[in-house]
Amino acid sequence: MARILYFGRLSDLTGAAEETVALPDTVSTAGELRQFLDLRFEANGALLEPTVRIAINNELCFDTMAVTETDEIAFMPPVGGG
Repeated sequence: MARILYFGRLSDLTGAAEETVALPDTVSTAGELRQFLDLRFEANGALLEPTVRIAINNELCFDTMAVTETDEIAFMPPVGGG
C-alpha cells in the first residue's frame, strides 16, 4: 500500500497527517491520485489546486509521474511567509 502524507491545511481537510492506501487500478499517476483523493475526501477541488505540490519518495514531481504501491507520496499546500 502507498503511504500518503498530508501537510498543512490538507491534514485538516483529510482528518489525518498520513495514511496508507491501496491504489485503485484507475490510479497510475500522481494526477490520477490527486483526483481520486479529492473525490474520496469530497474536497471540492482543494487537492486539485495547482499550488498543491506532490512529492514522490521525497522528490517534487509533475502530475504525469507514475505512482506505485511502494511509494511515499506527500501532498503539500503552498507555504506563506514574510
